Amino acid sequence: MKHTFNVTIVLLILFLVSQMVGLVVVDQYIDKEKSAIEGETVWKDLPYQQERPPVEKGTSYIFILVAVLVGTGIALLLIKFGFWWLWKLWFFFAVWLCVAFAFSAFMDQYIALILALFLAGFKLFKPNAIVHNLAEIFIYAGIAAILVPIMNLWAAVIMLIIISVYDYWAVFKSKHMVTLAKEQAKHRVFAGLLLPYAGKIKKFSLADLKKKKIKVPKKILTKAKAEAKKKGKKIKLKMKTYQTAILGGGDMAFALIFTGVAMKSVGFTHALIIPIFTTAALAYILFKGRKDKFYPAMPFISAGCLIGYLAAYCAILL
Repeated sequence: MKHTFNVTIVLLILFLVSQMVGLVVVDQYIDKEKSAIEGETVWKDLPYQQERPPVEKGTSYIFILVAVLVGTGIALLLIKFGFWWLWKLWFFFAVWLCVAFAFSAFMDQYIALILALFLAGFKLFKPNAIVHNLAEIFIYAGIAAILVPIMNLWAAVIMLIIISVYDYWAVFKSKHMVTLAKEQAKHRVFAGLLLPYAGKIKKFSLADLKKKKIKVPKKILTKAKAEAKKKGKKIKLKMKTYQTAILGGGDMAFALIFTGVAMKSVGFTHALIIPIFTTAALAYILFKGRKDKFYPAMPFISAGCLIGYLAAYCAILL
């Protein structure tokens, strides 16, 4: 198991909630009256006079995949040259806009903009697990509201296949996705779910503390030095270690985009079946995975998406 049982369950619940909330947001962007009249899904415009990318639905996956590659490339360059201030600025505006799109599905767009501003600000400048994960739930709902209307099911399936292959390569071969995740978490600008939790109590020497840049209260350090001097031994402090359970934002976003697209053909109620299968697929890798090792989640999540769609489609026939 990659993490403790309780942390794993919380991570799975947050993932499932993000998918359900995202579907509700996407559904709110459907113009029900016009859709009933025209006999096909008609989408409401995005707020703030924003336009969705003008691409063909059948080849929209190309636009999305190119955007992912370009975005990843820029992120790696910013990390390489240490431009964290620019990364944080980019991150702040992305969070603000996406959350505002999600909130606008339920309220006046300007109230949504203000609330999203506060949430993005707290996420960046006063980060904690609750604020961080709350924002993450709505970020991908906002992204889905932009991208779901420009895709069809064929494009969504191709997107899952290609992104799954890319995820495998990026984690196990080039390993740049691992570098990206570690650096984001380190600087508290991680895109995805993040749950810090207490680990085991371990002994650390002064050299270990310095190497790992672990800060120790002066009072504890002075007492330890005095005790070590008295016993004539090297200083070793018992300290509780802390770990972080993470799930990349892409894993959440791509699953939600596919489910949103599938909702066009199976309907909102039956589409709710799909996140159950994607969550089960994620649970498999979290429970079977080894601790302190990174795994590409998208191949499993994609399988969950496709099986979930078949289950939803069969549910309609029954």
